[in-house]
Amino acid sequence: MKLSPLQIGKLSIPRPIIQGGMGVRISGARLAAAVSNAGGLGVIASVGTGEEWPDSSLDYIERSCLGLKDMILKARKLTPNPVAVNILCALNNYESLVKTSVALGVAAIISGAGLPLTLPGMVGDSDVKLIPVVSSGRAADLICQTWSRRYQRLPDAFVLEGKLAGGHLGLKMEQALSGGGDDLEELLESTLAAVAKHASGAAARIPVIVAGGIFTGADIARFIALGADGVQMGTRFVCTDECDASEEFKQAYLAATAEDIVVIKSPIGLPLRVIRNSFVDRIQAGERMDFKCRCRCLRPCIPSETQYCVADAMVNAYRGQLDKGFATCGANAGRVDRIVSVRELMDELVGEAEAALA
Repeated sequence: MKLSPLQIGKLSIPRPIIQGGMGVRISGARLAAAVSNAGGLGVIASVGTGEEWPDSSLDYIERSCLGLKDMILKARKLTPNPVAVNILCALNNYESLVKTSVALGVAAIISGAGLPLTLPGMVGDSDVKLIPVVSSGRAADLICQTWSRRYQRLPDAFVLEGKLAGGHLGLKMEQALSGGGDDLEELLESTLAAVAKHASGAAARIPVIVAGGIFTGADIARFIALGADGVQMGTRFVCTDECDASEEFKQAYLAATAEDIVVIKSPIGLPLRVIRNSFVDRIQAGERMDFKCRCRCLRPCIPSETQYCVADAMVNAYRGQLDKGFATCGANAGRVDRIVSVRELMDELVGEAEAALA
């Protein structure tokens, strides 16, 4: 039994696998292009795109837009297939990143870390697919209601993120620390029901893509059998040849055990899943790191009240300076045991999924 393509309006993804947008700069042009070339949907993470821009005299917003443009154009040279961009609602330069992505004709914008209630107003009449990231059917219902009332349109798809996801989580801190929150299977059932109420006319079906803890092809098959249209995966793509992260970042994944995966509080108040190291130990011990806020990149962050700069920590990790930062990850990062090519990983996942479906 073959996996069906992921159909998002007229956008067709041959293999129903979306690569998660991982910042800072972990999923850049090279990784996104490789995933799209292998039949999935590659995603560029827009957060921190200006951190390596050579002209430091430009302000944060200008550098970020130029950095994102450079990544999109590089990806386009590496693949003829669609590429998406992940843009966090919590970013202060959210609108400028959205408009840059639209101007360059990306296939889709995936947006979470908050509810993207105003996103349609930023894209005009562009045919870019808009895919909110939600953690409940209630959130999906609210977005559908709001977009329908304000903009006379609906989301083209949803990414439903469960409690085992990587990076910032859509949970209360106490839930994340205790392992609480609904299982992804339960969330999928309620979200499918919520979305079905709004699907009609041109949007006769709004695909739901599950994320958080998807690790094997058997996992993919299980959720497709439960009604999901596809999956989003981040952790599995870190330890690939084409991933844009440093070798030290990848080795942190290979060395990690289940006990090394911990949740800390992000400066924006959300739970943040990371691989434990000495830097994380200092945060958990209550130490306030010495930093200067250069750009106020996240809206909810109040530098004078926060313990550390999450942007600095993630940029340092991307560069391999893990004594000054941490690797973000999903709950299953401790299961990653080798570095492979994206093509090899995609073939493995699809083969396992089709065998399980059969």
